[in-house]
Amino acid sequence: MSPPSPSGTGNPDLVRRAAGAVIGSAVGDALGAPFEFGPAGAFSGRFPASEPSSEMRGGGGWDAGEATDDTQMAVLVAESLLERHGLDLPDMFTRFQRWAAADPKDIGLQTEDVLTNGLPWDRAAAHHFRTNRRAAGNGSLMRATTSAVYFARGGREATMDAARRIAALTHGDPAAWEGTALFHELVRVALGGADPLAALPAALALVHPDHRDRYATVLADDWHPDQATQFNGAVWPCLGSAVWAVRTTTSYEDAVRAAVDLGGDTDTVAAVAGGLAGAFYGVDAIPGRWTAPLHVPLPGFDGRVLRAPDLSDLARRLAS
Repeated sequence: MSPPSPSGTGNPDLVRRAAGAVIGSAVGDALGAPFEFGPAGAFSGRFPASEPSSEMRGGGGWDAGEATDDTQMAVLVAESLLERHGLDLPDMFTRFQRWAAADPKDIGLQTEDVLTNGLPWDRAAAHHFRTNRRAAGNGSLMRATTSAVYFARGGREATMDAARRIAALTHGDPAAWEGTALFHELVRVALGGADPLAALPAALALVHPDHRDRYATVLADDWHPDQATQFNGAVWPCLGSAVWAVRTTTSYEDAVRAAVDLGGDTDTVAAVAGGLAGAFYGVDAIPGRWTAPLHVPLPGFDGRVLRAPDLSDLARRLAS
């Protein structure tokens, strides 16, 4: 299919889907945060699907509707892209460092080390990987929805390349780059109104051969998160679990519920599932009871707090 129109303001459907992606990811993040590292089924145990209610009640140190580092970093990515009129990796890294220095409520151990080890933007993540040999967490995937919207206009190879370059700012393991690239492509297809899952074979063909098999396994039609051999805080089971949640449901709400109900790294799995489901179903599919309390604090940026209308405007600009 052809890439989306480069003018988001002239394509109402693209704007609707872009807002769905950005807000949908943030909603998934905020819904999942209170259940992070908890058991499977905890969300539905507390909020049965048969009884829709105010599920955004917070907990675990999070206020009702409060988004975590997943969405905070996604906003920083978006604002760098918009203010610098494209990919400026040193600028993006500096924004990440400013945020990390402001003591956010949550920050991944790997991301924190990379952003505070004193090395420049083009060496910090590589140094961490050489030293630790463990750098395939889902921290580059969790923040990728905004950049996926921005780069969708460029087509498959361009958006996947941009994803890899942004991922590499904090994650030195190419496995993280490839998972983020796959997510970029799935969102691109969904923004155009097509079935993103049907695009998986073509996208997998562009994944580096060293990592193609592991992603083909977790993205297969018959894969279930119970088959994961690693915790879903790793990038490939995280992406596989999020895609599973979208594949096995028929609405945005059900996809996010399924993602949170998996347990484990609930905020990130739900943020990834919510971004993809939001792009596919559009912003109107996201329940208003979830968007109303949504808010995104930005530590280190003058006390700013973004809410759903701000994220909608951000999405419109990213798609324009």
